[in-house]
Amino acid sequence: MSERVVTVVPEDGLHARPASNFVEAASEYDIEIQVGHVDGDLVNAASMLAITGLGVTAGEDVRLVAEGREAEAALDELERILSTPEGEG
Repeated sequence: MSERVVTVVPEDGLHARPASNFVEAASEYDIEIQVGHVDGDLVNAASMLAITGLGVTAGEDVRLVAEGREAEAALDELERILSTPEGEG
């Protein structure tokens, strides 16, 4: 299992377009990926409803957890999405 903490940079946090990009990227991997507040419960990273339900805003830290052969690659991609200002990705 791989895990990392990432600060959310997009101005909209994990809402609207950044959330859509995040869920789309998470769905491309055939492994279990979860995300959540650092001290909170984790949700399925491939679920738009679950992601937007977290209410993550810009500047917040989130915890990413992935398990499987492509875990590091998946976390690299998701971290890139979360740490890139909207419009620059």
